[in-house]
Amino acid sequence: MARPRIVVVGGGFAAVACARRLARKLSRDEAEIILVSPFSYSLYLPLLPHLAAGVVTPQSVAVSLRRLLSCVSIVPGGAIGVDTAAKVVVVRKITDEVVPVHYDYLVLAPGSITRTFDIPGLDEHARGMKTLAEAVYVRDHVIAQLDLAAASQDEAERASRLQFVVVGGGYAGTETAACLQRLTSAACRRYPRLDPGLIKWHIVDIAPKLMPELGDKLGRTAMELLQRRGVEISLGVSVQQVTEDTVTLTDGRVLPCRTLIWTAGVAASPLMATLERETVKGRLLVKADMTVPGADGVFALGDAAAVPDLAKNDGAICPPTAQHAHRQGKKAADNVVAALRGVPLGDYHHHDLGLVVDLGGKDAVSKPLGVEMTGVPAQAVARGYHLMALPTGAAKYRTLANWLLNATAGDDFVRTGFLARRPAALHDFEYTDAYLTPEQVRKHSAALLAKG
Repeated sequence: MARPRIVVVGGGFAAVACARRLARKLSRDEAEIILVSPFSYSLYLPLLPHLAAGVVTPQSVAVSLRRLLSCVSIVPGGAIGVDTAAKVVVVRKITDEVVPVHYDYLVLAPGSITRTFDIPGLDEHARGMKTLAEAVYVRDHVIAQLDLAAASQDEAERASRLQFVVVGGGYAGTETAACLQRLTSAACRRYPRLDPGLIKWHIVDIAPKLMPELGDKLGRTAMELLQRRGVEISLGVSVQQVTEDTVTLTDGRVLPCRTLIWTAGVAASPLMATLERETVKGRLLVKADMTVPGADGVFALGDAAAVPDLAKNDGAICPPTAQHAHRQGKKAADNVVAALRGVPLGDYHHHDLGLVVDLGGKDAVSKPLGVEMTGVPAQAVARGYHLMALPTGAAKYRTLANWLLNATAGDDFVRTGFLARRPAALHDFEYTDAYLTPEQVRKHSAALLAKG
C-alpha cells in the first residue's frame, strides 16, 4: 500500500516549521513528505534590513533547506495552481518545466508578495525589500548612488542621488531606513567629497503614526530617535508619482530622488486565488484548525491564510507576522498528523511574545511581553530574540559574528555588481505573473495527468 503523501508549499517560517515538525512526528513508513519551494533556503526576513546595510551576510539570513529538512523531499520550483478536485498541485520548476505533484494532504504556506498600488512609475522605479535578492540589490544600488554622487560635478544630480525615500512606516520600512541611514552616514568618512548634510533619508506613510503596533509612547520614541539622526518622517502622506529622478508626494512636494524603497505592506500569494475558495483581502479563509472549508485534506496558514485570532475572539484574523507563521506551522503539522491518524484536530491559539524593532547600532525599541524598553536594553532584547529565532546553530553563530565584526571593524562599501546594467523592478524578483487562472489550473492538471 502506497504511503500517504503530504505536500507542503512554501519555504518561509510557516512551511519550514510545519515540514520540520512533520518529519519529527512521522516515521518514513507513515507518510512521504514533500516540500515545494523555488529557493534552496529559508529566509529569515526580520534581518533583511541588516543584510541591505551590510551588517550581516546572505548566509546568515538564508538558511539551507537541506540542513533544516534532511528527511524531506524538496521539489525546486514554485506552485502556480492547485486543483483540489484532482488533488494536484501544478508546479513550475526552476527549469520552467511544469509538472503535477499529487497529494493526499496539502499544506499551503506560500507566504506573501509586496503590496503595490496603481501609482504612475511605481512598478518601473521602486525597489522592494521582500526577498534576499532585493535586499542585496538595494545595498548595491545605495552604494552606487554614493559612488556616482561623489564623482558628479552636477549639483542637481548629486542632490537626487543622495536623497533616499522609504515608503512604509511599519517595521520593515522603519528598520530599513534606520539601518541604511547609518550606512550612508558612515560612508562620509570614506567619501571625502560627500557632505553629510546632503544625504537625506525620508520615511513616507499614509498612516497617522509610525509603527502604531508599538503604542503611542514607543512609536513616538522611535520617531524622535530617527528624527534626531536626520531622518525626515512624513505621515498622512503617500506617493503620487515616481520618475527616474523624482518622487512626487500627495501633498504636492516633488523630491529629487533616484531611490524609492517600497515597503508599504504585503498581499497574500496569488496562488490562493487559484483554489476558487472564499478569501479575506486575498488571504484564504480557513477554520481555526487551519483546514480549508470544502477542500478535502487542504490546510492553509501564514501570510496567505486568514486564520481566526482566537486570542481576540472578535472575528479578527491573525496578522501576517513571523511569530504567527512559525507557531501556525507547528500546529498545522500536529493537525495533519491528527488527520492522518484519525484523531480530532485542534484549534490554533497563541500568546503574543511582544515586539522588537532594531534601529541599528545601540538604537532600538522593544516591547517583550508588554514591557516597554528603549536603548541598549531594548537592543539586547531585539538581537537576543533574533538569535533565538534563527533555526540553526550555524545561522546563530554567523549572525553573532557578523554583528561583532561590524561593531568593531565598521562598514564596508562594496558593490557586487548585482543587476548592474539595468534597473530592477518589483516584478523581477517576486514573479507575480507566474500564476495560472483557475481554468488554466484545471486544464494543466488534466493534461499533465493524461501524460501520466
